[in-house]
Amino acid sequence: MIEFYAQIKWVHVAAVICSGVIFLLRGLLVQAGRPRFAMAAPVRYFSYSVDTVLLTAALMLLSILPGAMFANGWVTTKIVLLFPYVILGTFALKRGRTQGVRLICYVAALLVYLTIIGIALAHHPLGWLAWLR
Repeated sequence: MIEFYAQIKWVHVAAVICSGVIFLLRGLLVQAGRPRFAMAAPVRYFSYSVDTVLLTAALMLLSILPGAMFANGWVTTKIVLLFPYVILGTFALKRGRTQGVRLICYVAALLVYLTIIGIALAHHPLGWLAWLR
């Protein structure tokens, strides 16, 4: 499978970007008082499909990469941060009881998303902060 690494990584990166844009737009719709559009079935199912492709590509990359990739913890850190990202995202889009809670969770989810991107680019658990050292 290593011969397909570049193509799988490309799919993974494209899905990361697409997933982030979808979340950004859905969150903006919720913040603008249009949750009906953000939570419409076609939008939700498209989001689920993109996230499924993203997760599948990520698992494929994990199976291809040598165990040494986990040596400094950047991959593990990305995986751990997925949980707060998903939880914050659900509160930002639907479960937050007030507009204020949804806004705080939305901004926090976007910050976690950007942190995960920084970790992936830096190949370091500190993400963007690794470049300041």
